Amino acid sequence: MTARRPQNPAPEAEATAFLAAQPPPRDAECARLDAVFRDVTGFAPRLWGSAMIGYGSYDYIYESGRSGTCFATGFAPRARGLSVYILPGYADCGPILQRLGPHREGKACLNISSLDRIDEAALRDLIQAGLRDLRSHWRVDPT
Repeated sequence: MTARRPQNPAPEAEATAFLAAQPPPRDAECARLDAVFRDVTGFAPRLWGSAMIGYGSYDYIYESGRSGTCFATGFAPRARGLSVYILPGYADCGPILQRLGPHREGKACLNISSLDRIDEAALRDLIQAGLRDLRSHWRVDPT
């Protein structure tokens, strides 16, 4: 379902400082995206690893026995855009993705070059759909 992620996220203050430290105009995009994720999820951001902002978390155990903790949804600022993480994936989100605007798809992330080119209502719907799907597999916690 997901790639291995750090299991000890940093507090909200570190996530907020990380986002504010992004160079312009990425800092403004991060602030907008943070507001969208906070509003849709109701969760505060946490810094996972060195560059991923996660909202909520879940514990997983695969049939192989491998287990861990991962953020429920989130994003990461990148040099060429933003990566939005929809876990455990977005296989059934075709109609929403068609409304989203220009993006590239990875296994569990969407790469967006500019937030200004994305339909925010579609992004909100996508985050909600991803959380619904995730909750059908795992319990999602607010931290």
